[in-house]
Amino acid sequence: MTAVPLTPVRRWILRTQSAHRERGATAGNIYFTVLFIAVVGGMLHKQLAVVFWPTHPNASRLAAASLVPILFGLLYLALRRFGPLALSRPAAAWLLPAPVSRRALLLPSLRLTAIVAAIIGALAGIAIVGHGAPRTLDGSEVALLASGAGLVGIALLLVALAAQAGGRWGDRLDAVVSLLLAAGLAGLVADATGNHPVAATGWPSAGTLVPLVGAVALVVALLFALAVRGLARTPNERILEAAKTAGTLFDSAFGMEPSFLTDMIERRYWAHRKLRSVRLPDRLPVLVGQDLLLVARRRRRLLWLLLAAALPVLLTEAPHWLIGLAILVGALLSASTAGGNVKTDAGNPVLLRLLGLTSRDAILQRMWVPGALAALWSALALGLLSALDDLPPGPWWALGLVLSPVGAVAAVRRARVGFVRNELLPLDTPMGTVSTGPLVNALVGPDALLLGIPALVAIAQHNELSWLTVLVQATVGVLGARAYVAGTTATDRVELHATR
Repeated sequence: MTAVPLTPVRRWILRTQSAHRERGATAGNIYFTVLFIAVVGGMLHKQLAVVFWPTHPNASRLAAASLVPILFGLLYLALRRFGPLALSRPAAAWLLPAPVSRRALLLPSLRLTAIVAAIIGALAGIAIVGHGAPRTLDGSEVALLASGAGLVGIALLLVALAAQAGGRWGDRLDAVVSLLLAAGLAGLVADATGNHPVAATGWPSAGTLVPLVGAVALVVALLFALAVRGLARTPNERILEAAKTAGTLFDSAFGMEPSFLTDMIERRYWAHRKLRSVRLPDRLPVLVGQDLLLVARRRRRLLWLLLAAALPVLLTEAPHWLIGLAILVGALLSASTAGGNVKTDAGNPVLLRLLGLTSRDAILQRMWVPGALAALWSALALGLLSALDDLPPGPWWALGLVLSPVGAVAAVRRARVGFVRNELLPLDTPMGTVSTGPLVNALVGPDALLLGIPALVAIAQHNELSWLTVLVQATVGVLGARAYVAGTTATDRVELHATR
């Protein structure tokens, strides 16, 4: 079949869209975007300077080396999750099966993604250089390092593009990059626990960087040309999957409904899993057993949670209340590992009706596994901080264990939140109108972390921990969990109505 030229087709589509668009709408969107970037940049320029280019270098060689796999590993994994080659949903529905040149159809997407990857890579390089390089570097050397980092970003894009069009080796490469990311995080934790000097020397000069960056640019340009030639070999199902991801992200942002994105992630995760079941003891409550099976099938997330228990060590130089807040948020995230079943029951309680369980019985059973996960994670994180002498003496591991009901209530409450209530009245502010529905939806769940205020105060005061404080936290957590169950469930109702 002879391919139809794509340029006239796109020109006709743009002309048709412009006929239905308000006059000046495109110019207004551009003006709003530029003004928004300028306002946010003017408000946060000092904070951005601290992130990318502090006054003095503050990172050791180990920290600077650890930032490389972290930042570029996150960039690669993000490219893999988003495609990286994607089309808009109208183009995927109408132009992808049409008799047009696939290379011409996919090239704009590749070009735009390459620009974004280069910018993110350059910013990552500037952040690494800003924290680890001496201030004796001139502007040309910094520009060469940033250019090299941008080329690395494009190279990662090309690798992700080959993985998108390739076979199972892409999944194995994702696992390797995840291991490198974990190694980078471990390096940051090791740097925070030791006394490593700031890496103020040993950076390459301009004479070394010019041929190196030139060689990298030549190789990347050659690989980019080969990738453009092979664009037509990208399977349709991979492009459609990326289009669904991009469309869901747009829907979540435009409609301010995060459940669209979380539901897509859940469906995509379980669609690629081969499930095997085991027989649990008959005395175990049925919903508790279901949560245990769910957690056992998410072993990779459990491993990441185990590694994340060491991340509060990175906050030892920060205010102590920030460490306490990180512990509470970590307890919520760890408990949310078993929250998928609660979300399913809240949306369609057919399983509860078949089992003859009331909403109170269901919530009581659903809180066991999240509570255990929150207790283990909090005890491990606080115990590690105590072992490294970053906390005063005391039974900090016990304080982590009694955070079990706090994490369970927060995770279960978050899982029952449902859709965003867009019927709530908006707020008029000097910056414009703010919709209250997404704000309320975002606070449901984390607001239950207020039950951990005794633990937060104990960590913020940085005094020796007593068993009385542990008892107070245990009492507040148990009473709060009991009040939540009594106030949001009933013995004569099956539906798990979310309470706002």
